[in-house]
Amino acid sequence: MAFGDGPLIVQSDKTVLLEIDHPQAGEARIALAPFAELERAPEHIHTYRITPLALWNARAAGHDAEQVVDMLERFSRFPVPQALLIDIAETMSRYGRVRLHRHPAHGLILESGEPAILVEISRHKKIKPMLGAQVDPETIVVHPSERGRLKQELLKVGWPAEDLAGYVDGESHPIGLSTEFEDWSLRDYQQMAADSFWEGGSGVVVLPCGAGKTMVGAASMARAQATTLILVTNTVAGRQWKDELLRRTTLTEDEIGEYSGERKEIRPVTIATYQVVTRRTKGEYKALELFDSRDWGLIIYDEVHLLPAPVFRMTSDLQSRRRLGLTATLVREDGREGDVFSLIGPKRYDAPWKDLESQGFIATADCVEIRSTMTDAERMVYATAESADRYRLAATAHTKVAVVRKLLEEHAGKPTLIIGAYLDQLEELGAEFNAPVIDGKTPNKKREALFDQFRSGSLSVLVVSKVANFSIDLPEASVAIQVSGTFGSRQEEAQRLGRLLRPKHDGSEAHFYSIVSRDTLDTEYAAHRQRFLAEQGYAYRILDADDILFPLPKKEL
Repeated sequence: MAFGDGPLIVQSDKTVLLEIDHPQAGEARIALAPFAELERAPEHIHTYRITPLALWNARAAGHDAEQVVDMLERFSRFPVPQALLIDIAETMSRYGRVRLHRHPAHGLILESGEPAILVEISRHKKIKPMLGAQVDPETIVVHPSERGRLKQELLKVGWPAEDLAGYVDGESHPIGLSTEFEDWSLRDYQQMAADSFWEGGSGVVVLPCGAGKTMVGAASMARAQATTLILVTNTVAGRQWKDELLRRTTLTEDEIGEYSGERKEIRPVTIATYQVVTRRTKGEYKALELFDSRDWGLIIYDEVHLLPAPVFRMTSDLQSRRRLGLTATLVREDGREGDVFSLIGPKRYDAPWKDLESQGFIATADCVEIRSTMTDAERMVYATAESADRYRLAATAHTKVAVVRKLLEEHAGKPTLIIGAYLDQLEELGAEFNAPVIDGKTPNKKREALFDQFRSGSLSVLVVSKVANFSIDLPEASVAIQVSGTFGSRQEEAQRLGRLLRPKHDGSEAHFYSIVSRDTLDTEYAAHRQRFLAEQGYAYRILDADDILFPLPKKEL
């Protein structure tokens, strides 16, 4: 094979360097995505790492080691280290060498064609109590209630199980897609996502915000024809799901229940918030009754990358149900991607953001990082602060207010979100620009009213905390000004840009601004937050605040 002109440099430490300016960089980035994770994304060279979890995810989604090796060799500038190729093949081969099955006599069983693997597994302290009698050298009985937890532990010890034990149909309920209220049809990628999920039985569909994840959920419900439990991040998101299902399916108002802090309705399709599901009373999760209240045929986890830890524990008991996770990014800042893989399922479908942008399904976006300089007084307070306070001081520097004002003037009349993480900063901005503030304490009724005003155009500027990161459908938003974030959260950055990606009626470009204080942790965390978007092909332009505040006069021709 000829080497010498590819965009990749593949190294023996499992890192892969991608030259961004190379003509094949876009193609190589998409090919890398199923089995490598982006670690650093400066201007010219991006660094990826090949991880066991990513390789197992790729294997579960139908990619084999030969395809991965071929891709690396096809795009690599230099010969790929042989030791790395062997390691990839051996790591991927570990997936599925132990399998979970249903046995007519013994119920749930763990089996392997290699008895030594079963002996090794059964000696692990956490795994041993989950196993029952040994049927023969290649088969061990598994306690049915341990199906999920066993998969979690097997992943941790490096033997990810292929779950072939199947699913119960659940209580049947007629659900069809409907064009009664508007003429629509599933886009090709939405149909492919729903089909990929159904063929796999359970797993995660990754689509950018604004690309119609709800439609994939509706299509999966129509395929299942069964009672469905939908878990969402908050009540507003739940009501948006309900509105979409009423518009796009044959379901009626009476068939859809809301299980939230305000209502406790359990119906054939029930939409529950994570917050209510994870609420404890006297040390017990009262909402466990919700999971047992009906014979659910399908469970949908909206924004699965935000799944709270208690829901992971509950999900481990729901392994016989079909499970669909929906998300814009599988990145979890708590490192629990392995639990998503074990308990919800592998990634079944992933549409690159830039592909959907090029087809006009999501808006184009201009991403700009604006670096402002703190005053001498702010800088001194930052320099002498405790390390725990430094990021907050940098992120909330008052010098950002003038930049926000200038951007609002530049985009006057455009539907604009000012987004931040610190309430005192948001309240200051709300007062400065006479704009309403929505935070976690804002009642749902007021929240919905303000979102409706924003959608209708009677309100052009809205100041929002992280409550707007999740599942809020604001298709008209065309400008976002981010003044502070949750440290270096990549998932948050993706969600915030996602608020702008609904295609605009006039075909205009969306603008995403991130204002950071230079020479501080704010700049460092901003670089980390941008990693996921860089992986999707978005490039941030970096501007100096002074160039925006004091632009040079244009020369006359």
